[in-house]
Amino acid sequence: MIFYPKYHSVESVTSGHPDKVCDQISDAVLDACLAKDPKSRVAIEVMGSHGLLLVAGEVTTKAKVDYEKIARKVYLEIGYKEKLEVIVHVAHQSPDIAIGVDTGGAGDQGIMYGFATDETPEYLPTGIALVHKLARELETLRKSGKLSWLRPDGKTLVTLKGKEVKNVLVSTQHDKKATLPEIKKALIKHLIKPLVGDLSEEHIFVNPTGHFVVGGFAADSGLTGRKIMVDTYGGLIPHGGGCFSGKDPTKVDRSAAYMCRFAAKNLVVNGFAKKALVSVAYAIGRAEPLMVEAMDENGKSLDKIVNKYFDFRPLAIIERLNLRRPMYQQAAAYGHFGKSGLPWEETIKL
Repeated sequence: MIFYPKYHSVESVTSGHPDKVCDQISDAVLDACLAKDPKSRVAIEVMGSHGLLLVAGEVTTKAKVDYEKIARKVYLEIGYKEKLEVIVHVAHQSPDIAIGVDTGGAGDQGIMYGFATDETPEYLPTGIALVHKLARELETLRKSGKLSWLRPDGKTLVTLKGKEVKNVLVSTQHDKKATLPEIKKALIKHLIKPLVGDLSEEHIFVNPTGHFVVGGFAADSGLTGRKIMVDTYGGLIPHGGGCFSGKDPTKVDRSAAYMCRFAAKNLVVNGFAKKALVSVAYAIGRAEPLMVEAMDENGKSLDKIVNKYFDFRPLAIIERLNLRRPMYQQAAAYGHFGKSGLPWEETIKL
């Protein structure tokens, strides 16, 4: 069983990417609701475009939440200073959905996947772990003031042959006074060389258009959930299609994907596989999954082990991972997996 090709490329984006701004605002709203009411039902979508931000969706909570204040706070903390008109259009969750969720059923139908590999300390594919480090360090260099011309918006991409890095691409927003030669030289020295090592300049690509001054919502629209591959496994592993951000844990798009990762990682940690893929499917309002499947790198079934140690009913997932608490904004940029301090990344003895 081959999980991803010998040659492959993966990408990440900075916290200032328009889509990621929306993800972080969505999860900041979720955290605010859960902080006051752990049983909040939240499904928040954010859209930003050219000076306008729309916060929309469905929320049922006892918490009093200032959506506009949260949105502006996240926007400023990321590093944007532009004026922003904020429109809030939030309704209550549909009672038709609540009928099934109130009895412990899944908050939506869908298919979720989780993956882990022993090739990195993060139990992620080499490229995924590296490309997130590049994007995060790009933000660190900006916020530290070390490279004062850096601006919030940006992307990173790496191409690998097996575990060998063949190409690196960095696209970063910058001050209009910074020149491309200056930018490339500095990023090779302070970003690429420390994380990737020596790589021939012909395999390093920086701001391919030659200019990236206008970024964020001034250049492009942003939308919650549009970076689902950045959030998960870079397109190397299947994805059921549902996003994570802005959804409370009764939404199995989120909680079951976390549980699949938790199971896959612990299969690898406990020596049952070098690579493990776990998948699950649900019907809305039904607690028992329609399917739970797991396999190792050779296609060998690990179903019995997974079903023995892991309960994929929505309320069981919420309880085991303690998901009804504010912790989601920290996962909304640079991937939801491979980070310390998140309950689905914890290791256990099987």
